[in-house]
Amino acid sequence: MVRTQIQFTEAQARRLKIAAQRAGTSVSELVRQCVEQRLAAEPEDRAALYARASRLIGRFEDAEGATDLSSHHDRYVEDAYR
Repeated sequence: MVRTQIQFTEAQARRLKIAAQRAGTSVSELVRQCVEQRLAAEPEDRAALYARASRLIGRFEDAEGATDLSSHHDRYVEDAYR
């Protein structure tokens, strides 16, 4: 976990404390859950997804030594599900 500091208004802090007590959790956990819900509702930028995926290209060698995976991927997928 990464420690961070955040400021709330008096009213927000009071409401968070009450909500955490009702949920039987800490204010920190309640804030983490709220942040996670917000981030999950926002899809990741497609360009970022492609950039992340492209960093994996060529990083791993096939355990069986295949070097033609890009041109024969359908065959390999079919073989994997047999």
